[in-house]
Amino acid sequence: MRETRVTQASLFDNYSKHEYGFQLKSLSRVLDEHTEILTLIKKDLINSSTKKAGRNGLSVESVFRCLLLKQQLGISYEQLVFHLTDSMTYRTFARLSDGVSPSRSGLQSTIRSIKPETLEAIYKQLSKNWIEKGSMNLEKIRIDSTIVDSNITPPSDSQLLNDSVRVLSRYFTKAKFQTGVKIRFTDKRKSSKSLAFSIFNAKNSVKEMLYPKLLILTRVVLKQADSALEKVKSEAKITPKTQKWINDVEHYKALMQKIMNQTQRRVIDKDKVDSSEKIVSIFEDHTDIIVKGFREVRYGHKVNLSTEKNGFITYFSIEEGNPADKDLFLPVLKAHENTYNKLPESSVCDGGYASKNNVHEGRSMGLKHVVFHKRVGITLQSMGVKTKTFKKLRNFRAGVEGNISELKRAFGAGKAKWKGYDGFKAFVWSSVLSYNLIRMARQQSG
Repeated sequence: MRETRVTQASLFDNYSKHEYGFQLKSLSRVLDEHTEILTLIKKDLINSSTKKAGRNGLSVESVFRCLLLKQQLGISYEQLVFHLTDSMTYRTFARLSDGVSPSRSGLQSTIRSIKPETLEAIYKQLSKNWIEKGSMNLEKIRIDSTIVDSNITPPSDSQLLNDSVRVLSRYFTKAKFQTGVKIRFTDKRKSSKSLAFSIFNAKNSVKEMLYPKLLILTRVVLKQADSALEKVKSEAKITPKTQKWINDVEHYKALMQKIMNQTQRRVIDKDKVDSSEKIVSIFEDHTDIIVKGFREVRYGHKVNLSTEKNGFITYFSIEEGNPADKDLFLPVLKAHENTYNKLPESSVCDGGYASKNNVHEGRSMGLKHVVFHKRVGITLQSMGVKTKTFKKLRNFRAGVEGNISELKRAFGAGKAKWKGYDGFKAFVWSSVLSYNLIRMARQQSG
């Protein structure tokens, strides 16, 4: 039975006399001031129907502290296991009892059990508490957006088709073990891989000749998927394992059909396919195609955030699609009002957020200044500022670039490495939460 919190085994803190040791000690004190957040995590990690017998797992507190360590260090689960075994400082911070050494799989399964909604709720609860205590300041905020990449390679139609063939064929081979029904099929994986490789390295004129062959091969596998599903549904006993196999095959079959359609339209018919209709990965199919300004194409999700004068993130959201920045301004203000029952006096944003409507709505909500670092046809008078104040707020806005850089560089939010959309969101919220907690630890330690 997993416990919520275990009293530290030693009466003495075993933190190293090093800058990072002092930081972890300060972070530990911050966490001890907010033990109420453990009740939120407990819902994800403790099953009330589990019998109170057998070996205890890591406490809820230890799991959460291990998550924070992983995000701060930017390491794999295997490396985290080593550090927790090797370093007394890390063991002390994670509140691990003598003789307790978690395994890689144990850490992975427990940490990944924490839902993104839970991490978001913890972030909001801590932020609200810090605002009330005056540790965070809403006098003025700076708003900006950025992109968090999905953990995928740059997509190509040939590779997506090959991935579809490979994954579905793998399910055919595992059907006997997972459903009890043996699927007889012609394995096209080798041919598909060869064609995809040839297309990748060929000139455009040759590619146009090879793509139809790959599409024909893919249609064969699609028919095999239909036959396999029909056979399993009619002959197999429907168990949770069987149903999962059926759901997975139907999922990848639907993705294969979409990829075949976009390949036909883009490569064969020379049609333009809207980015919202494209599939860029069959493994991370939630991924959006985003072009910010005139820069390179990115694959991931757009995020919108605001920070205050001490660098704390006061608002954060993961967007779907590629909404214009000007549409993301008012949600920031409304979220501040709903979460903190308080609005900032001043807001300053990138020029992409600029619109007369945003100025009007922001001022009508009660903001004294609504400033964009580029005027974009909006007068200083309508923004509610004089030239001197405008320059100060414009200089203040530049600090958000450093906040975003630290979030990505030091806390891994440049690329989300956990699988699936829930994994993407959980990884990003873990980074945001770690970022704010470390800032609070630094502030309290001076």
